[in-house]
Amino acid sequence: MTHGKVFIVGAGPGDPGLITVKGMDLLREAEVLIYAGSLVNPALVSASGAAVKLDSWGMSLAELVEAMVSGVRDGKKVVRLHSGDPSLYGAIVEQIRALEEQGVSVEIVPGVSSMFGAAAALGTQLTLRGISDSLIVTRPAGATLEEDQITALSAHGTTLVVFLGTEHLEEVLAKLDRPENTPVAVVYHATWPDQIIVRGTIRDIAGKAREAGITKTALILIGGVVDPEQTGYQHSVLYS
Repeated sequence: MTHGKVFIVGAGPGDPGLITVKGMDLLREAEVLIYAGSLVNPALVSASGAAVKLDSWGMSLAELVEAMVSGVRDGKKVVRLHSGDPSLYGAIVEQIRALEEQGVSVEIVPGVSSMFGAAAALGTQLTLRGISDSLIVTRPAGATLEEDQITALSAHGTTLVVFLGTEHLEEVLAKLDRPENTPVAVVYHATWPDQIIVRGTIRDIAGKAREAGITKTALILIGGVVDPEQTGYQHSVLYS
């Protein structure tokens, strides 16, 4: 039975300075690095001291697990680098179970999610007194999801963050159970050097985003927190 550990590390949203201290330490100590393709900033891949660096784009789960197990068997420190935080749409549970079946344990090192990078880029907060006390994170139906709950979830009126939805932006907006003047932002490559922020409403954001050339790798943020001055937030009791 193989014994050893794989470290699943969140790389953060893009800016290499936003990886955690622990994550960067592991990255530098890694001897085998398996990273999530173009979703991870190349500067982080370059910062790793690993002799073996594998791009996981296009690899099957079996190939991915075999690469990690092989490194552990060779006595190497193995780091699996995910974008953002691996707990959000990171598909890590199946990796963990497959590794455990091979006798390999896993330690997860959280990362900064792209939705926090997007909120920072917008200069706002995702929960804001008088506008939204809650946050809903979801994704639209697509190749790997037959049916979504966007209509029902949007009806709650809270802040809604949609991952993996830029290619289906028009369809996502059509499903929203909100007034057409509800503020929306589309943030492409949050915290990357080529970051693009587009602001609008449910009525016009799709056209604005397409005019800006945004077709993928963006987050959709919906709700009053996108434009707090216009939607009338209340001051926190912390400062009363």
